[in-house]
Amino acid sequence: MASEATLEATTTAISYDGGLTCALSVTSLDRSIPWYENVLGMTLMYRMDEIAWCELRSAVARVSIGLSQVESAGGPGGATLTFGVTDLDAAKAALDAAGVRQDGPINEIPGMVRLLTFYDPDGNALMFYQDLSGNGEG
Repeated sequence: MASEATLEATTTAISYDGGLTCALSVTSLDRSIPWYENVLGMTLMYRMDEIAWCELRSAVARVSIGLSQVESAGGPGGATLTFGVTDLDAAKAALDAAGVRQDGPINEIPGMVRLLTFYDPDGNALMFYQDLSGNGEG
């Protein structure tokens, strides 16, 4: 087990540039790109069919979503991308209007956060959160 001094030295040696690309597997770029654009309001940055990959710009500064087309996608496990929203009820209404499958109703931890899990067309779990703490963090 690494000592705290070793861990601190290791973590400070990494110089991040502030960008984040979240990669998800999908079975069809043709189906998934319009879904991420129309349902989540993302913008296609580029598409490379020769490697079955595209990237979409999210509304979060320097955060993009990369979609990789594979034979089988979705299902249990993996990371859940969780996006902060200012009005979870309005976000849920937009998902409802688009017929997006959700994992039950809005979940609330009083004084902390409200959460809603939903799924893309391949069953990848995504989540919205609304901060209730008043400190701007979820």
